[in-house]
Amino acid sequence: MPLKKQKFNLKYSFAIIGIAILGFAACKKVAGGNQTIQKGSVVQIDYTLKVDGKIVDTSIGKKPLMFIEGSGQIIPGLNSALVGLKAGDQKHVVVTPQDGYGVINPKAFVKVPKTSFKNLASLKVGSTVGGSQNGRNFQATVYKIGKKHVVLDFNPLLAGKTLNFDVTVVSVAAGKS
Repeated sequence: MPLKKQKFNLKYSFAIIGIAILGFAACKKVAGGNQTIQKGSVVQIDYTLKVDGKIVDTSIGKKPLMFIEGSGQIIPGLNSALVGLKAGDQKHVVVTPQDGYGVINPKAFVKVPKTSFKNLASLKVGSTVGGSQNGRNFQATVYKIGKKHVVLDFNPLLAGKTLNFDVTVVSVAAGKS
């Protein structure tokens, strides 16, 4: 029995070829998406940071946090916990003060005369103050207000705190060589 000649529609052929090319490109992209976080990787994560059970920072609803693994752009405890993960992975990470913002340094508490403050009436324990000395800007937390002095805490705000991160790896890409 002779085969029937079929009409060949060029328009549909291009559509099928286009779909095949897109499918191949998507497969390549997915394969690249399996890359794990390693030194030099360009990484994007979504995270929520809790301290003492309270959310203190999050990227949810904002752009993901982007960093280069091993560059010192994020705290060491979080950085090391993410190595080996890939896009789509989720992880709960507990970071001790030593691997986060450090332990409380008693030498970072400084007594400052009350006369050094312009807005003394608005000062409250726990508030943040800023200023400059010798051309260098600084920020400190009001720790104590005495009769003649204010004690400022120059430790990082999260020093001495255990940090609880819930992280989702959004993307991992190879860094530039």
